[in-house]
Amino acid sequence: MDSVYAPGRNHLFIPGPVNIPEQVIRAMNRNNEDYRSPAFPELTKSLLEDIKKIFKTTTGTPFMIPTTGTGAWESALTNTLSPGDQIVSFLIGQFSNLWIEQQRRLTFNVDVIESEWGQGANLDILATKLAADTAHTIKAVCIVHNETATGVTNNLATVRKILDEYKHPALLLVDGVSSICALDFRMDEWGVDVALTGSQKALSLPTGMGIICASPKALEASKEAKSVRAFFDWGNYLKFYKAGSFWPYTPSIHLLYGLRAALDLIFEEGLDNVIARHNRLGNATRLAVEAWGLKNCAQREEWFSDTVTAVVVPPHIDSGEVVSRAWKRYNLSLGLGLNKVAGKVFRIGHLGHLNELQLLGCLAGVEMILKDIGYPVKLGSGVAAASAYLQSNIPLIPSRN
Repeated sequence: MDSVYAPGRNHLFIPGPVNIPEQVIRAMNRNNEDYRSPAFPELTKSLLEDIKKIFKTTTGTPFMIPTTGTGAWESALTNTLSPGDQIVSFLIGQFSNLWIEQQRRLTFNVDVIESEWGQGANLDILATKLAADTAHTIKAVCIVHNETATGVTNNLATVRKILDEYKHPALLLVDGVSSICALDFRMDEWGVDVALTGSQKALSLPTGMGIICASPKALEASKEAKSVRAFFDWGNYLKFYKAGSFWPYTPSIHLLYGLRAALDLIFEEGLDNVIARHNRLGNATRLAVEAWGLKNCAQREEWFSDTVTAVVVPPHIDSGEVVSRAWKRYNLSLGLGLNKVAGKVFRIGHLGHLNELQLLGCLAGVEMILKDIGYPVKLGSGVAAASAYLQSNIPLIPSRN
C-alpha cells in the first residue's frame, strides 16, 4: 500500500465521522474490563440519565446499541411496527432514501412523499394524508431531521402540530443522526416517539454506537409490534434495566467511557451553547458560499442546516474534482455529492468538535481549490465574509471569562 502520509493534521470537514476530542481519546485508552462487575452499572446508569438530557426528554427511555445509525433505524422500526403497517416517509435526499429502502425491505407499506433534492419535507401533503386517514391506518410518520446529502433541516415542531391538529395517533419516528447535540431538538415538547443518533456525529465519538430514545407511547407499541427482532430488541434491554445489570450482551466498553467524556464536555460548554456554536458555524459557511458567488443546495433559509452546507458548483465543474483536489493537495476532507447530486455539489461539514478558527482554515482551503480548478473566485472573499460575521458574534469562552 502506498503511503498517504501528509504533514500536520488532516482537516476533517465531512458531515461525519467528525473530529474526536483529545479528552475522549484519552478516556477510551484503557484495557478491557468486566462489564458484569459491581462498578460498571454505575457508569451505565449515569450515561442513561445524561442521554435523556441531550434528547431533552424526562419520560423517554434510552438504549445504547453497538451499531451505526442504520442499525438504530432498524431498531426504531422493528420495535414499534408490524409487517404490512402503513407508514408515511419523506424522501428529500440520500439518507432519507436509504431509510425508505430499509423500510420497504422490512416489509412495511411505505407511502413516500418525495421532494426535489434541496427542499424540505412537503408537510402540506402530510396534512392532506392525515386529514383523509380517518380510520387511522397510518401507523407511523418517519422523517429525517437533518438530511446531510443536501444540507436540509426539517421543522419537527410543525410535524407535531399537524399530527395534533388532526388528532392522529401515528407514531413520530425521527432520524436525528446529524442533528441531536448540534441542532435544537426537543423530544418531549415535539412529541417525538422514537429519536435516534449515531456516536460519530455531533457527539464526536468513533463510529459504532447507535443511541435511541423511546417515548412511553413507543414502548407500549413495542409490546404489540410483530416485526421480527433479535439483536435490536428493546425488550432484552428492559429486562436487564429492571435487574440493574443493564446489558443483555457485551457492550462497547471503550465507547461508553468515550461517551462519558463526550457528554461531560457538552455539559461543560452547555448544550444551548453547543447549539449556538453550530449556528455560528453554519451562518459563517453560508456567508462564504455567497461571497464566492455559489449557491446553497438548500433552497430556502428555513431549511438551512447548521451542521452541513451542500455547495452547488457551476454545470461545467465536477464537484468530485473539488473533493479530490482538497484531499490530494491540501489534506482537507470535504463531502462528496451523493446520488442525484453527485458531481453537482460538494459538502462542507461543520459539525461536532469544531471551532470558528478551524472553520476559517477550511474555507481558505476551499477558495484555493476553487481557484485551482478554474473557478474565478477572489481569494480571501469567503474568508473575509465569514470572519466579519464571526468577529462580531463569537462570545468569550465561558471558562476563561
